[in-house]
Amino acid sequence: MTGPHVIPSLPTYIPQDVDINAVIAAVAADGVSAPAQDVPALKQVIADARADGIDLKIVVIPTNPPIDTPLRDIATEVGEAHPGSTVLAISPSFAGTYSEQFDRVTLEAGQDVAKIPGDPVQSAKNFAGELTESHFPWTALSIVLIIGVLAAAVVTRMLQVRARRAVVTPEPETPAPPIN
Repeated sequence: MTGPHVIPSLPTYIPQDVDINAVIAAVAADGVSAPAQDVPALKQVIADARADGIDLKIVVIPTNPPIDTPLRDIATEVGEAHPGSTVLAISPSFAGTYSEQFDRVTLEAGQDVAKIPGDPVQSAKNFAGELTESHFPWTALSIVLIIGVLAAAVVTRMLQVRARRAVVTPEPETPAPPIN
């Protein structure tokens, strides 16, 4: 018996109260799927992000799913429908993201600052701000530290070898002949 030839992807979990086709259509129209009162302010956040080189799409879900995973699934569905975009899906207490432009660490940091209960506009502003903020170059620091430790190890070994060669074993002294 053989196993499957293709490993299937995990199914997405879209809550029943979310019409993903309507969300994708709304985002296609103006970049936002949200309650009407939030749309103008969210469009401004999108325009500000676009000025910073980010193709941002925002989805606001009015109810919280049981866990935050569905928000990432919604963001992924919208992102796949709009290639090259960065998607923020937020509910009153959770956030989920998708992007081909930003790494997962940056997106997770943005999600953390986007979790402001009851204020999707401020959540979106915080998210966009986190994406445009410069971050400490941890990779460069790690490389410099590794090279420094390696250089210190090489120098230490060279000094050990030099010290061993410098140690001369003294020859035994022969007593001087007695003087008469």
